[in-house]
Amino acid sequence: MRNIVKLLRKEKGLTQEELAQNLSVTRQTINAIENNKYNPTLELALKIAKFLEMPVEKIFYID
Repeated sequence: MRNIVKLLRKEKGLTQEELAQNLSVTRQTINAIENNKYNPTLELALKIAKFLEMPVEKIFYID
């Protein structure tokens, strides 16, 4: 699974740490998601989508 979390985070002018704090996860979790090393749980994927104000299926996709 791939994602555009890094692109969306940068568009909002957020650091990985800031995004992590808003989602109650570690910066390392955000880094792993952005680098496609970790697929988030459904709950975390939905939190990311809500925070970034975009449908989850537009952020996460299978290539």
